[in-house]
Amino acid sequence: MSVTPVTLGEGRTPLLRAPRLSARLGVEVWLKLEGLNPTGSFKDRGMALAVTRAVEQGAPGVVCASTGNTAASAAAYAARAGIAAAIVVPAGAVAGAKLAQVRAVGARVVEVEGSFTDAYEASLALAEREGYAVVNSVNEDRIEGQRTAALEIVEELGGLPDALLLPYGGGGNTKAYARGFLEAAGRLPRLHPAEAERRADTFASAIRIVEPVHRAEVEDAVARSGGAVVSLSEERLERAWRALGAEEGVFCEPASAAGVAALERGVARAGERVVCVITGHGLKDADAVRRVAA
Repeated sequence: MSVTPVTLGEGRTPLLRAPRLSARLGVEVWLKLEGLNPTGSFKDRGMALAVTRAVEQGAPGVVCASTGNTAASAAAYAARAGIAAAIVVPAGAVAGAKLAQVRAVGARVVEVEGSFTDAYEASLALAEREGYAVVNSVNEDRIEGQRTAALEIVEELGGLPDALLLPYGGGGNTKAYARGFLEAAGRLPRLHPAEAERRADTFASAIRIVEPVHRAEVEDAVARSGGAVVSLSEERLERAWRALGAEEGVFCEPASAAGVAALERGVARAGERVVCVITGHGLKDADAVRRVAA
């Protein structure tokens, strides 16, 4: 059946020049501010399409496993569509602000002991039992929606950047950007997904995923682009997070600074044009801010 698209006005986020970072690092730095999507993260692009498809297929609800941002987005778009949402999270591993977003729109929160992988397995069982659509990034509609950020970057810059740097948790966003760039330009910029060295317990909770679901696709896209995955210490992540605020006035959650932290590792050559994807707003993880901002 044909349904009205489920939307909260996602997309068309600013691409902001970062003059102080550019001057300090010797490259032309642009920041894609995905934290200005409706629920405060890049997840909204794909969730709008995934929930629309779920409604088209007659699903009574949606379910996802999440370290936070997917949870907030799925809950909001399900509420917008008038269907149920069940959010499965690893106990104690999700920022309180993100759980507040979930509860504020009436979604059901299911906590499980263990890691994101355990939560994901539980979400699949719940989906089978209740007939819900799974809206994690294994859902191709999520990737299709998220690829639009790459299309916007090419449009706004008038071509590809030399390099794209972004946080690396599950890897779905890297897969989506690669798809979008190939569609828009037929080739890839160098891709530099940036992960925490301490994936299991990093303070950057949005990328606290031990086993990336899209690891194979990320490795393939990175190899094709001539880029590299960058592993970051907690200290580097914190330093980049501070720099974004102090030098550019951009307030993001700690994981969102991963691309800037990778840039500070020297992955770009002098004079290159690079885009760092700032995936989530700082208010998504106010507890982390209190820990590191004193």
